[in-house]
Parts: sequence; structure tokens; C-alpha cells
Amino acid sequence: MLVIRFNRVGRHNHAQYRLVVQEKSKAPSGKHIAIVGSYDPHSKQTILKENEIKEFLANGAQPSDSVYNLLVRNGVIKGEKRVVKLPEKKEEEKTEEETTEEASEEKKDDADDKEKVEEKKEEKTEKKEEKAEEKKEDTKEKE
Repeated sequence: MLVIRFNRVGRHNHAQYRLVVQEKSKAPSGKHIAIVGSYDPHSKQTILKENEIKEFLANGAQPSDSVYNLLVRNGVIKGEKRVVKLPEKKEEEKTEEETTEEASEEKKDDADDKEKVEEKKEEKTEKKEEKAEEKKEDTKEKE
């Protein structure tokens, strides 16, 4: 299946894109069938080979969402723009109330954890004392 997608070119911090037609399974910077245009997002300059784009679209090539929006904006195809899917942020911004509630919960959890640690220490010391008493009894029985 053929797709029309952006291929990033240009120097560091100054991206420019080629519109390329290529196999969907290929990497965007990989081998392409044809270059059908270019786009500079900084100056908003767009160069399109409209005839070739229309020909590839007629033959079944699918544009990516961003390319589709660019083609709609420049009048190559008609339709409504698509929503471009952006990755979600890992940490959502939290309100002050949520952070204070979480902080109070963490303090409670810390207090509970400290109590559990102390209980385990007491259990260990009791076990050690019992073992020591057993050893004393064993030594007395041997004598």
C-alpha cells in the first residue's frame, strides 16, 4: 500500500519536509517512489506537484493525517481537516488539592510503614531471645 507522508530534511532546529510517496512498511526516511512536494513549517512555504499528487491519490495512495491537512489547506483535495493524534503527556498536571491530598496520604502510608518495620524488629528480637533460651536449656541438659 502506498502512502504520502512527510520526510524530514533540513538542519538542526530548522526542519523542512519533503512530501514523498512510498510503501507504508518503509521507514519515512527510507527509499521512496516519488517526491511530490516540500513544506517549510517556519515560513509556511509549500511547493506541491498537484497533478502527481492527484494521480497517486486516484491510484489508491493514502495521505498521512498531517499531509491530508496540508493538501486540504492548499486546495488540492476537498474535505474537512483530520485530527492529528499527538502522544499524551506522561504526567498530567495536578491541581493543588490533588497534590495536598496525595501528600497527606503519603504521610499516613509512611507512618503505617514505620509501625510495621518496628513490629518486625520486635518479632525478630523476640525470636532471637527464644533461640538463646533454647540454647541455654540444651547446654544445661547436656551437663
